[in-house]
Amino acid sequence: MIDIHSHILAGIDDGALTWNDSLIMAKAAVEEGIHTIIATPHHQNGRYINERYNVERYIEEFQLALREEKIPLRVLAGQENRVQPNLLKQINIGNVGPLYETNYILLELPSREIPHYTFALLAQLQLAGYIPIIAHPERNHRIKEEPEILLELVQRGALAQITAASLIGEFGGPIQKFTNQIVEANLAHFIASDAHNMLERGFVLQKAYQFIRNNYGHDVYYMFFENAELLLEGQSVHRLKPMAVKQKRLFGWLTDRNG
Repeated sequence: MIDIHSHILAGIDDGALTWNDSLIMAKAAVEEGIHTIIATPHHQNGRYINERYNVERYIEEFQLALREEKIPLRVLAGQENRVQPNLLKQINIGNVGPLYETNYILLELPSREIPHYTFALLAQLQLAGYIPIIAHPERNHRIKEEPEILLELVQRGALAQITAASLIGEFGGPIQKFTNQIVEANLAHFIASDAHNMLERGFVLQKAYQFIRNNYGHDVYYMFFENAELLLEGQSVHRLKPMAVKQKRLFGWLTDRNG
C-alpha cells in the first residue's frame, strides 16, 4: 500500500516526537502492508513552518536510519499546506512543493471555516498545472454543516482525501457517518492514514480498505487503492461523478450498514 499523508518525521510538527518514534511508526507501517509513505508535515498552519528543502533534508536522514535498521520503507517528500493567499508564490520560490515529484499538492483547510479566497486559490493552482487535494474534509466543521461546499470544490477540479480512522469510526460516530456520506457521494478520491503516532493516531489503512471492500464493493476498493499508485506515478486518478451528500440520521445509517 501507499500512504499519501503522514506525520512520520520526528520533532517538526505534532507527529512523531523523536527519531525512535519515527522508526516505531515505520515498522508499524511495514507490518500494515505499507511500502511507501509520503511524509507530509504541516506547513504554515499557524504553528509549524516546514519548508520544502527542510522536509527533504529530514527525509534523507530518516532514510539512512531506515536502512541501518533494515526497515523496508520508502519515504518521500510532501507537505500538508495550509491554504494561504500567497501559496502559489511560495511554490514558485521553492518553499512549498507537491507530493513527491508529481503535480498533486496537499492542502489543509482551517478546521472551522473555508477562507473566502479558497476557490480563487484553487483556480490559481490549477492554472499553474497543479491538482489540489483537500485533506480530511470530513473534519472541517463548515463542510459538515454545508457539504455542498465540498461538492463545489470537487466539481471545480479539486480532489479529496479522507482519513482511514475517520472511515472506521475512530474519531466517533458522527464523523464516521459523514465520511461515509462523502464516499457515497463520490466526493472522496484517496484514503490515507494521517498517522501521527502509534498511541492514538496510527495507520489503520488495512482496516479502512477492508471496510470499503465490505461496504462498497471491489470496484470502489480498487479505485482508492489504484488512485494512490496513480498519484505517485504522476498520472490522472479515477474520478466518479460527484453528487450531493445525502443527509441521513446517524442511527438509520448504522442500521443500513450493519443490518
